Amino acid sequence: MIKVAIITISDSASAGEREDRSGPALVECVAKLGWEVSETKLISDDFGAIQAAVLEMAGSVHANHDVIVTTGGTGVAPRDQTPEATRSIADREIAGIGELMRAEGAKKTKFSHLSRSTAFTLKQALILNLPGSPKGAVESLEAVAHLIPHAVDLLHGRTKH
Repeated sequence: MIKVAIITISDSASAGEREDRSGPALVECVAKLGWEVSETKLISDDFGAIQAAVLEMAGSVHANHDVIVTTGGTGVAPRDQTPEATRSIADREIAGIGELMRAEGAKKTKFSHLSRSTAFTLKQALILNLPGSPKGAVESLEAVAHLIPHAVDLLHGRTKH
């Protein structure tokens, strides 16, 4: 069973000014994929807070998250810094996952290529930085869901030939 942690990154939602809709939409999507949501968290668009949350989830011995999904902070606004914060602590970037999310997204919205969604590895965790809109987050996850089991197996040293 793939264990997924979800981090919503939003100044307004973390301040209680608006409801977090992306996190719950991803929880539902993960359940439909047959995976387990092992933890959720809501934080502000703060570089250090993003780093700390991802490091906590990737380093938690007890949680053992296979995938860490972030939603929010992947656009071009000044406070959108999720990819940079994640990149600064990650082991590796997987550019092809971001490329696939944008390519699939472009079939549904003309703004897809403004997204800076991407993926990284940290220890044995796969990290996906997804858009902040519920629709964009879910569609991006669905676009790459077929790759995740194999990536998780590889990160855990399980290869199938």
